[in-house]
Amino acid sequence: MIAHTTKTHGRFTQTLHWITAILVLLAFASGLGGSEARLYASGNDFKRELHETLGVAIFSVSLLRLMWLAFAHKPAIDGGPEWMKALATSMQRALYALLFLIPITAVMGVWLEGHPLTLLGGTDIAAFAGNFHTFGGLVVGAHTLLGDALIWLAGLHAVAAIFHYLVLRDDVLASMTPAWVHLPKWPDN
Repeated sequence: MIAHTTKTHGRFTQTLHWITAILVLLAFASGLGGSEARLYASGNDFKRELHETLGVAIFSVSLLRLMWLAFAHKPAIDGGPEWMKALATSMQRALYALLFLIPITAVMGVWLEGHPLTLLGGTDIAAFAGNFHTFGGLVVGAHTLLGDALIWLAGLHAVAAIFHYLVLRDDVLASMTPAWVHLPKWPDN
């Protein structure tokens, strides 16, 4: 089902969620880090192009997710006490903010340093601004810190979902789990 039920997110929402998770992990794993000279060394072209392409894909899927959220109704899942629900909402908003800020800071930093955004297949998207190399380096540094923050926050998000399943024994994890994944049901207490 594409639409949400009372206890689960719809397949489309679940699919976008898991695509986002996979893209983020791949982008993090393909990030080169290090000096500008290392990033733009010819031996690293493929990895950099892959990383930049994944960043564009993350931004695009995140935008699609937000547009879908405007129309899709969230299922009524008991997520625990009000403070826990508020914390979950804050975490979700922070994750969305990072999913947009990270690609934006990457593109801005690359362009400000005077480099094109280069996607797989050799597609270059030239900078729209002049060369502000020092400021661009700072923006790229912010991109790196935000990327690390996203991985930590996504990890906490995953731990929280597992906590809901193992400790609270509610339907939070099951609500975002595809139908083909069969989570064992807990016996009634």
